[in-house]
Amino acid sequence: MATPTVRRLQLGNELRHARQAAGLELTDAAKILDCAPTKISRLELGQSGITKGDLLLLLNEYGDTEEHKQWMVELARTRSTRGRWGGYRAVFPEWFRMYVDLETDASDMRQVQSELVPGILQTEAYIRALATSSPRADGGDVDASVQARQERQAIFTRSNPPTASFILSESCLRRQIGTRAVMKDQIRYLEEMALMENIHLQVMPFDAQTYAGAISYDFTLLTIPSPGATADLEFVYVESFDDARYLDDKEVVSAYVSLWSRLQAAALGPKESLDLLGSVAKQYS
Repeated sequence: MATPTVRRLQLGNELRHARQAAGLELTDAAKILDCAPTKISRLELGQSGITKGDLLLLLNEYGDTEEHKQWMVELARTRSTRGRWGGYRAVFPEWFRMYVDLETDASDMRQVQSELVPGILQTEAYIRALATSSPRADGGDVDASVQARQERQAIFTRSNPPTASFILSESCLRRQIGTRAVMKDQIRYLEEMALMENIHLQVMPFDAQTYAGAISYDFTLLTIPSPGATADLEFVYVESFDDARYLDDKEVVSAYVSLWSRLQAAALGPKESLDLLGSVAKQYS
């Protein structure tokens, strides 16, 4: 079963699809529940939950099938998440927790990184070195940071792993985090991950001649499969120092997909990227 965050998003997506299939506007749906249109909008955006009674009231008016209504009711049963972000997971800032849920349920992820190795590809030693040098560093949180990040990495070895593609600037390999030994082990680990069937890794070299400037825009594209009648959920995740944006507007997503394609074409191929990884690892010896 999907994470609570993704279930709300999927439910909202299905509700919007059912309303539009019935030829109704937000204001029409609001009249059914005797509420403001903003409430319907929040439901369809996955920003709030819905009672079983209200859900069935809407679906009945939409002329939904019994089979789909039963599935929607099950989807709406968001189990309690008390304690979900406690313990070592408390190291995740609130604005990042939605990303963790989306990442957990994603079938495909594509990430561009310009300065640091992506968190989901970091070794324990690299995580520790990074955590102790961070502006947010708190010595008591290092172990928790390691455990939380390693839990995220487990998606690559589960029974149904996502397809994951990464484009890393050569800066990610050259910027020394921790000791030279830490960097050597980190890059050797990247080599191992790049050989996995579901992972594709490319490097944007310093001397790239085309579209290299766009590597400065860090972003992640996430696709979450929909089990219902609607299209898959697609998000662009863009992070800043103390906040993040989750973009799902179709035109915006399309623009980032286009940017990804250009960067992928400008980066080294998988084999050439592996050769560069090996070369840099030797330089850290």
